[in-house]
Amino acid sequence: MGYIVIHACTVEYYLHLLLHLSGAAAGFAAGLPFVATIATRLFAGGFADRHGGRRGMTWGLAVYVAASLIGLASTIPALPRLASYGVLLAGRLLLGLGESLTLVGMLGWGINVAGTARAGRFIALMGMGMYGAFAFGAPLGLGLYQRLGFPGLMLTAAVLPLAGLVMIRRLPPAAPHAGPRGTSRAGLWRMLRGIGRPGIVVGLQGVGIAAIGAFTALDFVAHHWPRAWLGLTCFAAGFVLMRIVGGRLPDRLGGVRVALFSLAVEAIGQAVLFLAPGPLTALAGVLLTGLGCSLVYPAMAIVVVHRVAPQLRVTAMGGFSAFQDLAYATTGPLAGLLVDRFGVAVAFLVGAVAAAAGLFAAITMARAPAAASR
Repeated sequence: MGYIVIHACTVEYYLHLLLHLSGAAAGFAAGLPFVATIATRLFAGGFADRHGGRRGMTWGLAVYVAASLIGLASTIPALPRLASYGVLLAGRLLLGLGESLTLVGMLGWGINVAGTARAGRFIALMGMGMYGAFAFGAPLGLGLYQRLGFPGLMLTAAVLPLAGLVMIRRLPPAAPHAGPRGTSRAGLWRMLRGIGRPGIVVGLQGVGIAAIGAFTALDFVAHHWPRAWLGLTCFAAGFVLMRIVGGRLPDRLGGVRVALFSLAVEAIGQAVLFLAPGPLTALAGVLLTGLGCSLVYPAMAIVVVHRVAPQLRVTAMGGFSAFQDLAYATTGPLAGLLVDRFGVAVAFLVGAVAAAAGLFAAITMARAPAAASR
């Protein structure tokens, strides 16, 4: 995930400064990996179920290398401008596939090693690493771009996954589950029913995360509040703190119960941010949002883990993760339409309404005995 940040945080600079293309072209290139990721989640999950999570991660990291080399090829001076843009788009499509194989393979591998009883704890720890990669990847990518240019950045990005390949070779594999793969229509439909409601819940909580990432700094600027960067810092602090303190709670208390509390906190945090009269109140809202969002994904993930047959577990996790990807990909553009008309703060009202809707969906899960997480 940190790899996509390294690529996405520089592609717009590259397109604007070197290729002189439009902002729409830059935005399309920046968002293309996320579209590819959503489209390939189920494929990546099926691959990991059949061949094991470590092989999925291995192929994902190898695809990262290929995507970066294609990005490097887009800088060849002899290429016409539009041809260079087309090559870059091909690399970014491949980047989305690599992200799916790597993330879903890691999920399946870790859950098989940790066991279903500790699945929530593993997913919480994995999320901490991912968000740490986001926090580290953005400044790293910009720094490399400023020092080495886009070709140097792509070359560095092609080398880094090789270190990951070396690291995972030292770790024990987890054999894929034996038994029928459940690829019939009936088996696939049962799997999709198992992930549908937890996926909706995690997608709705993702709206708040996307709103924070896209509009917090803009909100501070619009109100002329100082230190706009503190918003994302407070969100990350709340998110990581809750993962550290409460990472075991989904396994101990059950996923639905933890999600109920978490979504209520997220909805309150987004509402506080929407109504904030000053920067301190706004930061409190951001912190509450981070605390609330933190455990929803692992809480709903263990619901999926316990609902789905072992031989389809990683496929199900891939489809489940796509709900959150979809929220990340669509919240910015759709909320941006409302922001243009009603002001930046309305994005957090959207996040509060989405979290409240997620809370309602989780309540319906709690009331249905068949949807109990444990």
